[in-house]
Amino acid sequence: MNEPSTESARARGPESSAALERGLRVLGVLADHPEGMTVTELAAAMRLSRPVVYRLLTVLVDRRYVRRPPDGRLTLGVGLLGLAQRAGPHLRRAAVPVLRDLAERVGATAHLSVAEGAEAIAVSVVEPSWTDLHVAYRVGSRHPLERGAAGRAILAARAGRTQVEESTGELQPGAFGMAVAVPTEALEASVGLVALAEFDRRAAGRALRAAADRLAALLA
Repeated sequence: MNEPSTESARARGPESSAALERGLRVLGVLADHPEGMTVTELAAAMRLSRPVVYRLLTVLVDRRYVRRPPDGRLTLGVGLLGLAQRAGPHLRRAAVPVLRDLAERVGATAHLSVAEGAEAIAVSVVEPSWTDLHVAYRVGSRHPLERGAAGRAILAARAGRTQVEESTGELQPGAFGMAVAVPTEALEASVGLVALAEFDRRAAGRALRAAADRLAALLA
């Protein structure tokens, strides 16, 4: 079998890159429309022709990254959940050193939470080693974005604000928490602290922002 020429491979390069970029845009647009979109709506949102969008969808639907039910309204598919689950351990491992430094510095349980639908889910947690008492915060814990500092920090970032959020006793009686959004477009996330008693807000706020910047660099 003849090998493809360098010239033909080079010619296909830009075309393949454009198709990949468009496929990722499809996923991004659908992520912003959880209620679903028709092919016509998707094509209009992407400013592409229907035939081009159909070609992109053929691959994405086949790989279950996009779901097209009988009513024709396109939504993100379960194939993406598998990718997210496989990415989870890598994200946790990358976050642990940052969270460990944060927990030891403040003397409070540090955690990284990400948005999943209307909830915040804790994906990595590190407890301080030198405190007598600390909050046990389980990986996988979920709560509505509107409750708790971690979720509200994510909501604040959606509104274009990056202030440190606080909460007292909302998720666990007597627990005090602070969190700030991680400034990255890779995912919606926040880094937070929680303890059984209030800690130095100003020092914790500085430590949280520094940790958020370090996590953003890791996710870039």
